Amino acid sequence: MSALPVRIADTLKQFGAQVAYGEEREIEGTTFVPVALIAYGFGGGGPEEEGGGGGGAYAIPVGAYVGDSLGIRFQANPVALAAVAIPLVWVSGKALARVVKALKK
Repeated sequence: MSALPVRIADTLKQFGAQVAYGEEREIEGTTFVPVALIAYGFGGGGPEEEGGGGGGAYAIPVGAYVGDSLGIRFQANPVALAAVAIPLVWVSGKALARVVKALKK
């Protein structure tokens, strides 16, 4: 069981940029390379005979590199941008409100 996390980690190292950048596609003369934010983690623990483990991963499609007659440019995915920006703005607002409240005391 103890060699399993090491084997999984070695396998994931081999993926590298292949995971974050998708395969190049061409549609009607325009070339696309999708880009994603990838994160994963694994863990385990417990007594030797009763040990357990688990893991998880997620991928957020952040956009694509587009190559056409205008050149190469990055086009962001507006849905992914909103999915990240909305919680970030909410948390920032709550934190700012607490700082202001603390400074008033």
